[in-house]
This record gives sequence, structure tokens and C-alpha cells, in this order.
Amino acid sequence: MLLRNLEELNRTLSALDKGASIGLVPTMGFLHNGHLSLIERARKENDIVILSVFLNPTQFAPGEDLDSYPKDLERDVNLAKEKGVDYIFAPTPEIMYPDGFSTYVEVQGAYTEVLCGRSRPTHFKGVTTVLTKLFNLTRANRAYFGMKDAQQLSVVKKMVLDMNIPIEIVPCPIIRDEDGLALSSRNTYLNDEERKQALILNQTIREAKQLVLDGERDVNTIVTFVKEKINTMPLADIDYVEIVDFNTMRDINKVSEGSLLALAVRFGSTRLLDNTILL
Repeated sequence: MLLRNLEELNRTLSALDKGASIGLVPTMGFLHNGHLSLIERARKENDIVILSVFLNPTQFAPGEDLDSYPKDLERDVNLAKEKGVDYIFAPTPEIMYPDGFSTYVEVQGAYTEVLCGRSRPTHFKGVTTVLTKLFNLTRANRAYFGMKDAQQLSVVKKMVLDMNIPIEIVPCPIIRDEDGLALSSRNTYLNDEERKQALILNQTIREAKQLVLDGERDVNTIVTFVKEKINTMPLADIDYVEIVDFNTMRDINKVSEGSLLALAVRFGSTRLLDNTILL
């Protein structure tokens, strides 16, 4: 069932059996197999599954791809129904941010200052604000996030902890295409040559992980290796390659348990993310 406003959502939730567990899969739409894997996990673990489809304007900075971001609500609804979603909540920006809206939720410190936070300083403020609203509105017991956006996952976990929000954040593995490229709605922007060269990302992080398994622990050595490998592709434009502690998002000098290798690289106009837990 497609829910387009708060009245429909509240009426639907109020009619549910008391004690029914609710799993939320928050998305910006244009679903791919990564999203569908989150739905499948939520379906296994909850009585009710809600998919939110909302292209959140507050997490886009001026000049980013808000207007061109791919969208197809009818397609999303059909895919969601096939996967057993009970309700699709697809509000408008006017519903989520009514006239005069001036309240934001922001995680400060290392969680949002590194990696994507350096080049997109307002991004996570928009993410945490809209997710706080979605958590409250859907009354979800669990929310499902892919590891492709590892920093986002870490930020959301921190927000939930700090704000005592009674919801379980469930991390789910990165889903890749057959050629190894991490799935993203933005992959549709890539032309054939850009996509071909973008395969270097997964290849490189796999080789970096093998370096660690072979005994390498020095962060600078690993980061240098990754950058040099990616730069063999002429269309690659590195935004960042960094290794941080996944639990704190703080810089480290030596790889240890929970160390996250994260990278953002542009191919043409398309900014791609990928990552792996090294150890």
C-alpha cells in the first residue's frame, strides 16, 4: 500500500496489532538489488516492513545532483510489492519540511568531519535530520542500511545512541554487480568507458585487504598503494582514500580490528563510494 501523507501513515500504523515489529528500509528511491537485499533482510526479521522513498533535499548541497537524481516511483512500488513490502511511505518535501521548518539534528566531531564530510559539510546534517523524522513517523523497531555508505551507517548509529532513540540499526553487506561494482542509483550516470574504468575500485580494495592479510599494517603504505592503483585509470579523480576506525571515524596509523578503508572517486561527473573492513 502506497502512503503519501502523514494522515495515511498514522491511520495505518494505529491499526496494526499491538506488539507487531516494524522494519524500516529508508531509501531515496530508484531501487536496485542493494535496496532489495535490505528489504529481504527486513522481511525475515519483522512482522511489518515499511519502505520509505524520499529524495531528501537537505542532504544535497547547491550544485549537486538533486534535480537529476534518477527517480521512478511506479517502478519502485512494483519492486517493493514483489519483495513483500507492506507499506511504501513516499512523502513530498512539503510534508517532510513544512513552511518555516527550522529544526535539525546533527552529529558533530570526527563522525561527520572526515571522508565525505570534508567535501560535503552539510550532507550528514540532512541525513540525520530526515532519518530522525522517519524513525519517529514510522515507529520502526529496526532500520536497515547498506555498508556501501559506511560513514553514514556510523553516523546514524552514533545519533541513535546519543539521542536514546529506541531503534536497532541493522548493517547489511555491500551488494555488487556481476562485474564487482558496488550497486548505486548513481551508477546509471556512468557511460560505458567510465563504468569499465570504475571496476578498479573493487579490484583495488580487494588487493589492499590482501596486503593486510599478508601482514601489512602501516596505513600510509596501504593508502599510497590504493591511490597509485586507482590513478592508473585516466578517468579516475580521487576525492579521498582514507583508513579510519569504523566505530569512531577517527584517523589511525596502524591497521587493527575494525579498520575501515573508504574511498570516493569520480569518473566523469559521477562520484562513487566503496569500502571494506580491512581486518
